[in-house]
Amino acid sequence: MKLLIIEDEPKTLAFLGQGMEENGFAVQRAADGLLGSRLALEGGFDLILLDVMLPGRSGWDIVRDLRAAGCAAPVLLLTARDAVADRVKGLELGADDYLVKPFAFSELLARVRSLLRRAPALRPPSATADLVLGGGDARRGGAPLNLTRQEFLLLTLLVERSGEILSREFIAQKVWDMNFDSDTNIVDVAVRRLRRKVDDPFPVKLIHTARGLGYVLEVRQA
Repeated sequence: MKLLIIEDEPKTLAFLGQGMEENGFAVQRAADGLLGSRLALEGGFDLILLDVMLPGRSGWDIVRDLRAAGCAAPVLLLTARDAVADRVKGLELGADDYLVKPFAFSELLARVRSLLRRAPALRPPSATADLVLGGGDARRGGAPLNLTRQEFLLLTLLVERSGEILSREFIAQKVWDMNFDSDTNIVDVAVRRLRRKVDDPFPVKLIHTARGLGYVLEVRQA
């Protein structure tokens, strides 16, 4: 597994790099946001450890750029900002998890392994109507949907529980591994973005809102 670590504090960067290498990962390092952004966009990484407060380009900007470019590599944010709004912002931009500094290396390693276990490539192929998922790829009507990793995980969950109304709490726990905060709209934002790719270009809509309850994926008769 190849990791990219983007962290501007030299001691932290050295500590994280050494720890990950000792646990069998191939590591590439970047000490500022500009270099980190360039390396991340070049691709080839199984996971990116990303500090939020960086010189040159912030971690939030890098996440936004990656997802806009269609990069689906898991991103774990490392942040000293522990306010709920800051954490939710990162997740809404497309990060997969976050860890508040200071943290124990053992917890970081556990979160990295958890994200890698949840990689889309490990998901079994499945299909609903003309929507097909498999091997980390999603297509509808034969056309690729170009989903981010997070969008793929959300769509896979909806497909696997097709016909079942899933609450926002359930979706947040399964996709982001977080407790749902009713004051945030992270699930609604993610579903809205997913619909733009899965439903908007097609006459038959698959993702439906169950008012006051959550969301359901199913084929409905006209």
